[in-house]
Amino acid sequence: MIAPFTDLGVETPVFAAPMAGSPTTPELVIAAARAGSLGFLAGGYKSAAALETQIAQVRSADVGFGINLFAPAPVPVDPAAFRAFARAIAPEAGAYGLDTATASIAEDDDQWADKLDLLISSPVPVVSFTFGLPEPAAIAALRTTGSLVVQTVTSPAEARAAAEAGVDVLVVQSSDAGGHSGTWSPRRPSPAVPLSELLRAVGSEVSVPLVAAGGITTPEAVTEALSTGAAAVMVGTALLRADEAGTSTHCQAALADPARRGAVVTRAFTGRPARALRNDFVDRYGDLAPYGYAALHQLTSPMRRAATAANDAERINPWAETGYRHATTEPVGHRLASGV
Repeated sequence: MIAPFTDLGVETPVFAAPMAGSPTTPELVIAAARAGSLGFLAGGYKSAAALETQIAQVRSADVGFGINLFAPAPVPVDPAAFRAFARAIAPEAGAYGLDTATASIAEDDDQWADKLDLLISSPVPVVSFTFGLPEPAAIAALRTTGSLVVQTVTSPAEARAAAEAGVDVLVVQSSDAGGHSGTWSPRRPSPAVPLSELLRAVGSEVSVPLVAAGGITTPEAVTEALSTGAAAVMVGTALLRADEAGTSTHCQAALADPARRGAVVTRAFTGRPARALRNDFVDRYGDLAPYGYAALHQLTSPMRRAATAANDAERINPWAETGYRHATTEPVGHRLASGV
């Protein structure tokens, strides 16, 4: 492993990925650091105030950590397609007393400016971005505070642009990743290129350190990524059932359910391509959903929250990568220290 990480006190090249929503907790990030790893709080879907509270909790443990933000990268939705989809899913939402049929288009930028201001005024060791590339001025401002800036990329072209913008490290994410693809071009989903091949292609284009991500759930996958040019790897799905994870009980049960029929890329929940376990909602509406983020995310969020509260695993978004069957119930530190 190389200086940007060892300078932070990191001893193992297996990092804990940020998982937006409930899975990544401050406890998980602290446990990762105490195991010699590096964990990232997931800033996505949180208010700036909630993120500030979580940062304070991790700081109090006196450990190294990172923050991940969704960079603004809106995917405008076609109004007619949005209305057709909203009507199509009305029976699902109606099961919880919700009305999507008459919903209007709602967009948001995930409080981007407020979160960026927070991290500039109160610097953290590492800041990472996904969905898009921030303006060079934002990257420069964060680096001036002493933060290491990390950018998710899914292609050599994205890698070149990120390196030219001045980021310190690239997370190279393959199409096997769970949850949202970090692609900057959601309407052109990432091709199914093996992670090792993608690492080689990116490594031939840029000279910044690379962290491998996507489909890494076994020690063998870690070894292959590290031998193909990655300075470290990032794992997420492998930790979804860990003791410190905040993953809902029914999502954890779905991960362990042998009857589940795999993880597929869908835009049914958010209008951006994301890999999730197949369930009834994915099967019924995956082909009907238009592109449109954050409009579809806002449309389906109330239904997903209600389904989560009701332990309804068929109307939630159970994000998971292809190797989800390797997710186990054990402490985060054990999993990371053993190389996954």
